[in-house]
Amino acid sequence: MLDILDTAGQEEYSVMRDQYINSGQGFLLVYSVTSKRSFETAGELKEKIIQVKERDHYPIVLCGNKCDLEKERKVTSEEGREKAKEWEVPFFETSAKARINVEESFFQLVRMIKSAELTNPKEGNGPQRPKKPVGKKGFCAIL
Repeated sequence: MLDILDTAGQEEYSVMRDQYINSGQGFLLVYSVTSKRSFETAGELKEKIIQVKERDHYPIVLCGNKCDLEKERKVTSEEGREKAKEWEVPFFETSAKARINVEESFFQLVRMIKSAELTNPKEGNGPQRPKKPVGKKGFCAIL
């Protein structure tokens, strides 16, 4: 089950931002390809996540939304890819309107969260489910 908080960059959520970040297990940082400022804000939010979580890496996916508005584009695909490479995170160009890569970006984030839970069970990545025994010898984890 996912609990999704969409602040849409609204300032009224900034007061609670640290609390939301602290309780979050993964982050989909979405900027508009039609706004350089939103691209810069994504970088500021990423830095805030690293500061609050006190870890250099955390499950983050970078998304350049509104890729269907090619004529209004202010942030190139290459700029998005370069930023994602710098951050060492996956990158998707998405369009909520045209349903391009939206589900894929969420699926990737969930995979990253599950992987982080398995590799760092004591890092505070959320509740851990015990593995279910299979037969007498092995264990099974459903991903």
